[in-house]
Amino acid sequence: QVQLVESGGGLVQPGGSLRLSCTASRSISSFYAMGWHRQTPGKQRELVARITIVGSTNYADSVKGRFTISRDNAKNTVSLQMNSLKPEDTAVYYCNTYSPDYWGQGTQVTVSS
Repeated sequence: QVQLVESGGGLVQPGGSLRLSCTASRSISSFYAMGWHRQTPGKQRELVARITIVGSTNYADSVKGRFTISRDNAKNTVSLQMNSLKPEDTAVYYCNTYSPDYWGQGTQVTVSS
């Protein structure tokens, strides 16, 4: 078992930046990959970014060039740097592990003027 706690969400104006962090209750070095997903009401949860244990990354087309995912195994954290935010980025953002799968409770990101 592992507990994941997200932080860093909030309200930001279009064009602004936020940095989300996900802290795990134990070592994340055993997980093949870590990821960030997001969900808006009435829609399916979608992958935003993923990073493997060796540092390979992949991103949703909608966030490429604006978002950067990183992991720090020593600190048991995964972060998502979000720049040039758009109103369509508004969602609840969730941190997750892969193999096995665990999910955090989510953090709200709202992009609005």
